[in-house]
Amino acid sequence: MRTRERWAYLIRTPKIALAAVALGRYSFTYDWMPVTVRGMSCRSRRNLLCAGLNLLYRRARPWNWPLHMQIELTSYCNLRCPVCPVGTRDLARGPVAIDVGRFESLMSEVGPYLLTLSLWAWGEPLLHPDLDEILGITRRYPAATLLSTNGQNLDQARILEALEKNPPTYLIVAVDGLCDETNSLYRRGARLAPLLEGVEALADWKRRTGSRLPVLHCRFLAMKHNEHEIPELRDFAGRHGFEMVSIRGLSIIDSSDEAHTALLTEDERWRAYAYRKGLRVRRDDFICQHPFSFPTVLADGTVVACEQDFNGSRAFGSFSSDRSFRSIWFSPEAAAIRRVIRQDPNQFSFCSRCPYVDREGSSCSLEAYVLRPIRI
Repeated sequence: MRTRERWAYLIRTPKIALAAVALGRYSFTYDWMPVTVRGMSCRSRRNLLCAGLNLLYRRARPWNWPLHMQIELTSYCNLRCPVCPVGTRDLARGPVAIDVGRFESLMSEVGPYLLTLSLWAWGEPLLHPDLDEILGITRRYPAATLLSTNGQNLDQARILEALEKNPPTYLIVAVDGLCDETNSLYRRGARLAPLLEGVEALADWKRRTGSRLPVLHCRFLAMKHNEHEIPELRDFAGRHGFEMVSIRGLSIIDSSDEAHTALLTEDERWRAYAYRKGLRVRRDDFICQHPFSFPTVLADGTVVACEQDFNGSRAFGSFSSDRSFRSIWFSPEAAAIRRVIRQDPNQFSFCSRCPYVDREGSSCSLEAYVLRPIRI
C-alpha cells in the first residue's frame, strides 16, 4: 500500500464503518475485481474496524485478525515457469497438499473474519486431490474466494464438478499467450486446449443454470514475447467465455533482477516498474500491510508474513492440531517479525526483493476490462 492510498482509505473509514457496522456489508475492489461481502457477523464488523485502526498504528501485536488470507493448497506444480521458485527449483520445501482437516480447522478460526481468501501460492491448486472438499469448506464463510490456476487440468470432469458444486467467487485462469507457441514460452509445458475447454464448459454451465459464480477471469502476464498479442486479448477472452480480463506486468520475487529482465516488454505501459538506465526505479512510499492483515499459510501449515517468504525462512509459527492460529498470529514471535518489517525490512531478503515496493500502486494488475456484467 502506498502512503497516499493509506490516507485515502483512512479518510473513507467513516463511510466504510457505516456500511459495515450498520448493514453488515462491505464493497471494495481487490486487484481490479469488484467484491461485496454480505452477512458480516458482529465480530467480523468489529474486526474490520480494528483493522482500520491498525492500519494507522501497525501494532506489532495487532488488534485484529486477518482481513485477507492466502492459503497454499499445494506446493507442487505441473509447469516450470522461469521466474517462479517452483520452476527454478528454489523452493526448498517438499511437495505436499494441505491436509483437509488442517484446512477446516484453520477456516473455523479465521474464516468468520476474512474478506477475501486466496487459494493459491506457489503450487497449482487444481492438483489438490480433495479440491471438492476444500471448496465446500470455504462456502461456509462469507469471504470472497479467489482461485488462480494455470488451467492444465481444468477440462477434467472431477475438477469441473468441484467448481460447479461449490464455485469460488473468482476463477482466475493464467493465459500468457494466444497460441500454444507464445503461451508455453513462459508457462513451460502448458497447452491452451485444456484451459479453454474448461472455461467454455463452465461458461456453458453458467448459462444453462443461471449461476452467478464463478466469475471467469482471464489473467494475462505481459512480457516481451507476447505484448504484440495484447490488442487481440479482449476479443480472444470474450470468444472463449471469459467475463473479465486483467493485464499484469512481470514482478520480481526473492531473486535477482536478471532472472526476469529479458522478459520485460518493450512498451513501458506493460511494465510493473519504472526503469532508468536499465535499472529499476526504487520507491520509498510503500507501507507493508501483509504481516498485519494479510498472512499466508503454506501447504505444510507454516504461517508466514507474506507469500514472498516462499521457503518459510521467517515463519510466525506452524499451524497444527497442537497449535492454534490464534496462538501464532498474536505470538511474540510474530510480533518480533512485524517489528523488523515495520522498522528495517531489508533485514529479510524477501522484503528487500519485495515485488510490491517499487510499484506505482497497490494493484498487481495494470489494466482490467469487464466483458460481461458481473454479479457477485
